Amino acid sequence: MGHYFTNDQLESKPTRFTFQYHGHELIFNSDSGVFSKTFIDYGSRVLLDAVEIKDAQTLLDLGCGYGTLGITLKALNPQLHVTMVDVNRRAISLAKENITCNNLDNIYVYESNIYENVEGTFDMILSNPPIRAGKKVVHTILEEAYDHLNEGGRLVVVIRKKQGAPSAKAKMEEVFGNCEILKKDKGYYILQSYK
Repeated sequence: MGHYFTNDQLESKPTRFTFQYHGHELIFNSDSGVFSKTFIDYGSRVLLDAVEIKDAQTLLDLGCGYGTLGITLKALNPQLHVTMVDVNRRAISLAKENITCNNLDNIYVYESNIYENVEGTFDMILSNPPIRAGKKVVHTILEEAYDHLNEGGRLVVVIRKKQGAPSAKAKMEEVFGNCEILKKDKGYYILQSYK
């Protein structure tokens, strides 16, 4: 069985849907083998509602899937320079299609296993981490974010309480020296740490 956090390619069954968000209608192409194939998942919606771009100029969407977070925030904040990475090649291909469909520029997507191919530093890193990939992967995302953030930059993640939000919060406090809960909604925690 294929997983969205691998490159196991399931038979292609393309789909397309629209996402209405703060007066914007976004188009998302999706397919088998990616996370939340037919709709924007609740956790991502909670994160989008909780996060504030403020003065961030650069954003890394880590584990971007078909582009939910990066594309939505770019559409709402045209000045933002967005980089999106994922390990899943089908997700990357879909994210590229979705960038084009939504007529966005200054937004880039490429393959990377966590931060393996990520260069430079960012004002903000967002992630809806692949919980099913295991705690080691999730904690690597949290730990290594520090080195990929600018001074004053922040990491914002969404994790369900029953899928490890308390241990993720403890890990972020250990790495950054701080972690706040921006929002709790139906068991989803939005956690934020500043560098």
